Amino acid sequence: MAQGYKAGGWKEALKRGIAVRLAQRKSSGYSAYLIARLYADLGDKDQTFDWLDTAYREHDGLFNLKAESGFDSIRSDPRFAALLKKVGLPQ
Repeated sequence: MAQGYKAGGWKEALKRGIAVRLAQRKSSGYSAYLIARLYADLGDKDQTFDWLDTAYREHDGLFNLKAESGFDSIRSDPRFAALLKKVGLPQ
């Protein structure tokens, strides 16, 4: 990510970080929840929700979803409320 930051700032660092995590996921099963968090930081709501859905299917870390400040940018999206309901967390 440091190389990405030097090359193009924070967004480029996030994109490179995501690429590395996706490659790691193929070989070691990197957390879908953490990938969703990176996409949320990047501001890509659709990818964030796609990866949160993957995390839900894989039972990966959604217990902290409601409190995780990294997902503040998607809280107003109706998909967030639907995901909380699906996970069984209070809205």
